[in-house]
Amino acid sequence: MNIFHKIAWQGLKKNRTRTLVTIIGVALSAALFTAVTTFGMTLLQYLIDNSAAKTGNWHVEFTDTAPAFMQQQEQDKEVEQVACFENIGYAVLDGAKSEQKPYLFVVGFTDETQQMLPISLISGRLPKNDTEILLPEHVAIEAGVQIPVGTTLTVSVGNREKDGKRFTQHDAYTKGETLSQTVQKQYTVVGTYERPGYEEHEAPGYTVITRVHAIRADASCSVFVQLKHPTHSNQFAETHKHAGEYVLNENILRFYGTAGSQGFRMLLFAVGGIIMAIIMVGSVFLIYNSFQISLNERMHQIGMLMSVGATKKQLCHSVLFEGVCIGLAGIPIGMLAGVGGIAVLLPILSKQFAVALALGHSGVGLHLTVSVPALLAAACVSLITILISAYIPAKKAASISVMDCLRQNNVISIQNHLMKTSPFVQKLLGVEGMLALKNFRRNKHRYRSVVLSLSLSVVLFVSSSSFIGVVHQIRDLNLNQVGDADIIFQTNELDETKFLQIYRKIKKEPFVTDSTWQANAVCTASSTAIPADAAKHTMKNGTIRVCLQFIEDDIYTDFLKKNHRDLTQYQGDHAKYSAVLCDIKKQQVFLSGQTIPFTLMGETGKKVSIQAAMEDEYPIDTLNLSEMQDASSILFVTIPVSQKAKFQGLYTTQSLGILINSSKPSKSLSAIQETLARRQDIQGKYTLMNMAAATDQFSSLTFVINLFAYVFIGMISLIATANVFNTISTNIQLRRRELAMLRSMGMAEREFNRMMRFECLFYGIQTLLFGIPISGVLSWGIYRLMATAEKSDQLLYHIPWQSMTVCIVGVFCIVCMTMLYATSKIKRENIIDALRDDTI
Repeated sequence: MNIFHKIAWQGLKKNRTRTLVTIIGVALSAALFTAVTTFGMTLLQYLIDNSAAKTGNWHVEFTDTAPAFMQQQEQDKEVEQVACFENIGYAVLDGAKSEQKPYLFVVGFTDETQQMLPISLISGRLPKNDTEILLPEHVAIEAGVQIPVGTTLTVSVGNREKDGKRFTQHDAYTKGETLSQTVQKQYTVVGTYERPGYEEHEAPGYTVITRVHAIRADASCSVFVQLKHPTHSNQFAETHKHAGEYVLNENILRFYGTAGSQGFRMLLFAVGGIIMAIIMVGSVFLIYNSFQISLNERMHQIGMLMSVGATKKQLCHSVLFEGVCIGLAGIPIGMLAGVGGIAVLLPILSKQFAVALALGHSGVGLHLTVSVPALLAAACVSLITILISAYIPAKKAASISVMDCLRQNNVISIQNHLMKTSPFVQKLLGVEGMLALKNFRRNKHRYRSVVLSLSLSVVLFVSSSSFIGVVHQIRDLNLNQVGDADIIFQTNELDETKFLQIYRKIKKEPFVTDSTWQANAVCTASSTAIPADAAKHTMKNGTIRVCLQFIEDDIYTDFLKKNHRDLTQYQGDHAKYSAVLCDIKKQQVFLSGQTIPFTLMGETGKKVSIQAAMEDEYPIDTLNLSEMQDASSILFVTIPVSQKAKFQGLYTTQSLGILINSSKPSKSLSAIQETLARRQDIQGKYTLMNMAAATDQFSSLTFVINLFAYVFIGMISLIATANVFNTISTNIQLRRRELAMLRSMGMAEREFNRMMRFECLFYGIQTLLFGIPISGVLSWGIYRLMATAEKSDQLLYHIPWQSMTVCIVGVFCIVCMTMLYATSKIKRENIIDALRDDTI
């Protein structure tokens, strides 16, 4: 340790309070850097594990190769694990709705296959031999073919061929292809399972699983390879392309950033980089200011060293050595705190994060992943931040002349035009206020760091609060669209009689608390009573588009009672109103209770006249109609289902739906799926949606965003608070002689305290003059960006008064508390000792 390092070390020990505060600031910034990198790697591993649980833990699939190829890969040093299933062949699926997916693709699983390729059972059990099969759920949903568990299928299984060319699952269906080398087989359906992740959406066959004890040596099989280094997947596949066509598991490889799949990884690193840049800016304010103050204190000492031959390089190295010492103390503490903080947060976030990302119940938890490269990156960024913060003031100090350093002319610069004040200001502030104002002006370089740090905290807090407020609005809008139902069943193809049979069965399913059904149909209408303000919203090509919503009579009656309507005006042969009206956009151009006459017109020429009473809310949640893609001009006319016969002929198609509430939605959903899978008479597509899961997803996403935003704001605010404490307390210490001189001239404690309060006021006002307008502009920008991204005109901008008020109070509290701490030490000192002290 040379003489310059010893001087730096002595300076650190002499000013223990400032050194400790600087170490705390470095530890906070290192903790944030570590938390960002550690959570990023944890999230990445979590997404990889979830994808593996859903699609299988493989990287490359060879779709049509020999079993011998699998045996070769087992000996390959690049391969971690390998599995395969036998491609038994294709069978025509009678009644399939999709022309591009007309087959069942029968595959044979072994024990080893299931370990790498997961099977998520919906109903029944796994096959035990080669006469039993497991059907995927989308045979019923997409193909519209119901094959209940227990059904015996007799099919002809063969190979797809056209013009002598053989096709695989990787090849889309082509017109004119046939099945060759067919063999008749008989299978018993023993269960259903979720669509496998390895089945491509363009694949022509629904993957049907049976059980084989061993794969024949001459059989065609699909080989799934898991590599030790997933980033080499492209090269590995190209090297072995002689084995046949291959498919990359993009669901997993995109998280590794392989060639052609870098999008997500780049996005994650970009977001992490932006967050780390913000942390670095906040940290530089603190650490830079600490070194600047240290150099200001030692300016006389630096002048003496320069006068005896110290070079600029030696002085810079001395300050950088000081930074390294602080880093060696603060960075390890910060890294431990960062990893520990993430470890504490993960149990809280695990369930919420899975729901927010709609990852389902894969059984994979959010577990801490400590990556050595990520930790090294955090440590390096922290050290670079310290060195930058130390180098800038060191370079400035080394460029000052020797005489200026000895005289300390650069510490305080007095400019006459800045010191002049008007008589009105002098009278308003008094002597104490004028002293505080002049001190604030002549020490503007020292105070600038405090103002910038506090302004940064204000801007981050207000803009983040605005972002959270907009997220809450988006959540509420989405929840309103989701409605109150836990589960929705919807179809456009089922016969109404069969639909009602299904409805009666669903009402009796486990955990279903209540349910109701409705029928929706779209037609056109005309009316002379539409208000002029409403016409532009409801008219399209001269006609009004109306959705007829037929609901159960008791639901209709309950709605009227809830809104205190006279039932005699809505029911019976002499009813005044025959329907209830509501506009989907809620433009508020109608008056509640207003009567609107309509003439409904059908494609066949039939016309029906009705009187609709306007209401402010929907009697019941509406279905998601395909005809409503342009919903800006649709009106909803709700009619009791007992009157449905009067409107026959106005429409040719209708959408039927069931709204279901359940105490345990996921279990009710599984039971309903099994019920639908057992019915053979359902010949049409349907949709079954777990709306409770969507509600949970929005709520969980909001929770995760709130947690991360507030933790981030809190940590940045702590760094800014440490900066403020460091700057103000040290500045007060540097002014010991000045303050002692004022007290020696007769300034009483009351006047002294009043001067300090004025200084606090100037700090706060200066901060708020910068922070509040900037944060207001940013909050507006965030709102506009979010509104544009959501393409919604229902998002409203709210000036963040609440968060601004919190910032105003917080700024003055932080400054005043720091000032009280610093001045309390000054007051305890002897005035004579302070006046004698030339150097601090």
